[in-house]
Amino acid sequence: MKYDFKSIINRKNSNSLKWDFFDDDYPMWVADMDFKVAPLIYEAVNKKTEHGIYGYSILTDSYFDSYINWWKKYNLDMKRDELLFASGVMPAITSIIRAFSSEGDNILIQTPVYHVFSYVIENNNRKVLENPLLYNPNSEDIETVYKIDFEDLEEKLSDPKTKIMLLCNPHNPIGRIWEKEDLEKIAILANEYNVLVVSDEIHCDLTDPDIQYTPFASIDNDLTNDSLTCLSPTKTFNIAGLQSSVVFTRNKEFYETLEIQLVKDFFSGPNVFTVDATIAAYQSEEWLSQLKEVLFENKTVVNDFLKENISEIKLVPSNATYLLWLDISKLNQDFNTDSNTFSEVLREEVGLFLSPGIQFGQNGDNFLRMNVACPKSLLKEGLNALKEGLIKFKNSKNNK
Repeated sequence: MKYDFKSIINRKNSNSLKWDFFDDDYPMWVADMDFKVAPLIYEAVNKKTEHGIYGYSILTDSYFDSYINWWKKYNLDMKRDELLFASGVMPAITSIIRAFSSEGDNILIQTPVYHVFSYVIENNNRKVLENPLLYNPNSEDIETVYKIDFEDLEEKLSDPKTKIMLLCNPHNPIGRIWEKEDLEKIAILANEYNVLVVSDEIHCDLTDPDIQYTPFASIDNDLTNDSLTCLSPTKTFNIAGLQSSVVFTRNKEFYETLEIQLVKDFFSGPNVFTVDATIAAYQSEEWLSQLKEVLFENKTVVNDFLKENISEIKLVPSNATYLLWLDISKLNQDFNTDSNTFSEVLREEVGLFLSPGIQFGQNGDNFLRMNVACPKSLLKEGLNALKEGLIKFKNSKNNK
């Protein structure tokens, strides 16, 4: 069956964070997709809607089985009594931070990284400790354009105040799947210094075609038994509003501790659509396969457009997520600007909203993040708006 990834669906006035929070023509910022969900999900939700009663719901064995069966293809063997439900990955991480660290402790992140990591750390009175990724602007190789600074990582993990490392695999916003060797090094260091690794793997299915990610917990049981992994279908299948995720751990003590914390935080129950939508999602592999082809084509469209039309901006090589990392360092240098300023100009002048890289850490200020999970026709309009906005930006600078 051929699925529809071409139709433009009007999401205005639908209470959409992406389309209604700001009045932009091309909101290519927050990470959800402008594609209708897989038919099986649509049918499952419709069936539940038609039932007409939307009371409290429970979690079923089939809900957890859908996760267990899906991750077998990633060589991750999970059992029912190793999985805890959470209403989302960030609610799960919030509870993890509260359960496994104390106020004033360090929580390590690898910047540039998903900005909500910093928010949740600081909002819980913990300290953000950065292990900045090393960027090579001259590299066209995914494995070398961004690398982990392991010398710095060991120094930060060895600090007795460092209790948790938040790993992003695949990494948002750089779109990088970490190699098995990288994950093994992280696990060895974390074990040596008794730091809990929490792996956020929400983008794991959204890889380039014929490329597969490695779950942190799959590399070596002896190294990763004392870790926590956050999994979810919400990014993969565009169902963020339906609130489905699990936390996986083999450590029984960790399991029991987190179970109590999730209940305390009221993050432990599903909504009325969660179970049926999740089961349907993990039966939609062919839809996902076609989606990945579309996203890869969109990435190619962006890369070709920038090379042909905008020499000041280049696409950073990546192999996962639908979030592209655009290097604007030449623009910043030539015009003494920054990601916030240029992003705001694009919004005001041409209605294009890209996430300023500074959101993801100080070492993200020479970048913009672009969501390309939309029909190709809309993407091309957004790229033309980027070109037009850049011209207006340069003209305004040159006229001063």
